[in-house]
Amino acid sequence: MDPMFFIAAGIMMGLAAIGAAIGIGVLGGKFLEGSARQPDLLPLLRTQFFIVMGLVDAIPMIAVGLGLYIMFAVA
Repeated sequence: MDPMFFIAAGIMMGLAAIGAAIGIGVLGGKFLEGSARQPDLLPLLRTQFFIVMGLVDAIPMIAVGLGLYIMFAVA
């Protein structure tokens, strides 16, 4: 068991969490900015917001899954 596998998996999961937090924060800020500028488009913006938020959140979930796979199956 090489300890580098555990370090790599931890870094992978940590960076995925940080990236998701930054991405969702930026996305939420732009959503609020857009809805403040155009309140009439709030239903359309809300739908697009949740679709893009799901896509932004899917990549870190995959990275966490791969990190756990590396920690428990490979190492």
